[in-house]
Amino acid sequence: MPRPTPPAASVTVYENGPLLIRGDYALRTALGGPIDPGRDTVALCRCGKSSLKPFCDGTHKMAGFVAGATPDPGPDPGGPGPASPHPDSGADEG
Repeated sequence: MPRPTPPAASVTVYENGPLLIRGDYALRTALGGPIDPGRDTVALCRCGKSSLKPFCDGTHKMAGFVAGATPDPGPDPGGPGPASPHPDSGADEG
C-alpha cells in the first residue's frame, strides 16, 4: 500500500491565538499580489488587532481574544441558514 503524500503546508490553529503555517505555502493579497513572509513558518493574526497584519504580533493576548482551536460545530439544523454576503463584497447572488 503506498504511503500518503504529506501535505505541502500545514496550518495549526492555536486556542485564543494565531494560525501557524508551516511548509511550502504562498501568501497573497486579495488582488493576488505576493506577500513575502520572510520565513518558513509564520503566525497569521486571527484577532484583527495586529499592527503587522496579516501576521500576528501577540496583540491578541492584551485584547482578550477568545477563539477555540477546534472547528465550530456548524449551523443548527433547525436554525437560520448561512448569512448572506455583504452587498459590497462583490459576491454574486445566484
